[in-house]
Amino acid sequence: MTIARNAGRSRGPKLSFEFFPPRSEEAKQQLGETIDTLAAYRPDFVSVTYGAGGSTRGPTLATISRILSDTALPAAAHLTCVGATKAEVRAVVDEFRAAGVRHFVALRGDPAGGIGAAYEPTPGGYANAAELVAGLKAIADFEISVSAYPEKHPESHDVAADIDMLKRKVDAGATRALTQFFFDNDLYARYRDRVRAAGIEIPIVPGILPVHNLGQVQKFAGLCGASVPQWLADRLEPLADRAEERAAVAVELAARQVDGLIALGVDEFHFYTMNRSALVASVLDRVGLRPEQDVERARAEGAAA
Repeated sequence: MTIARNAGRSRGPKLSFEFFPPRSEEAKQQLGETIDTLAAYRPDFVSVTYGAGGSTRGPTLATISRILSDTALPAAAHLTCVGATKAEVRAVVDEFRAAGVRHFVALRGDPAGGIGAAYEPTPGGYANAAELVAGLKAIADFEISVSAYPEKHPESHDVAADIDMLKRKVDAGATRALTQFFFDNDLYARYRDRVRAAGIEIPIVPGILPVHNLGQVQKFAGLCGASVPQWLADRLEPLADRAEERAAVAVELAARQVDGLIALGVDEFHFYTMNRSALVASVLDRVGLRPEQDVERARAEGAAA
């Protein structure tokens, strides 16, 4: 199913894109090209990830500063609690704020010992994301996005505990939740129903991950508690050595997921880009969300006809 909404981005679902700081000049150039391509889809914001303990503080700030100075895109900075006191977090916030950041993605962050290790709050720091949200709101009236987990966070006792933490983040001032990636829309629908039943009314924005590399996604999923359905693996595994066919199937599957979510009433999507534009752009084109220049060209052609 393709939804007709080509009269302009303002009439279609809201979009946001996630990037991570590049680690080389080649990667920096690739990210620049990715941002240029995806900016044409007029996202409501883009976000840049932040390494554990501030390990990418400089590159994250440099990437966000470049986005804010070279494009018209609103940029959100990820921020975590790990490995920093409240004073150190405040210093980072002030630095990002001076660069023009008014939107943070507030996260607890992975344990200092890595995913799977026990999480221990930093002495003098924020214990969890709800405390971090409250701390940010005490500094300024920032827009704050937080995480949500349709299959629950791997460290949560159960989904109810997960939703309770989300409610604490909302009560502290969060305005939007961005979900971990998932591939089964029923998981999202059930989670959203439970979130609404708990009295949480902020947007629960589905995180969409077009599959560039199945093995990599399966590894990510194992670490973060997400699942990769067997039907998805069955479609992509035989295409491991056939890049063009694999990409075409990945686009088909992600586009089908987006269309299915639109049918459920979803009007906002967050794409995990992996700093690449090709699959994301193809998915958006496939579901009728065309880049702005194409929309303007279609209008001009229609007026001239």
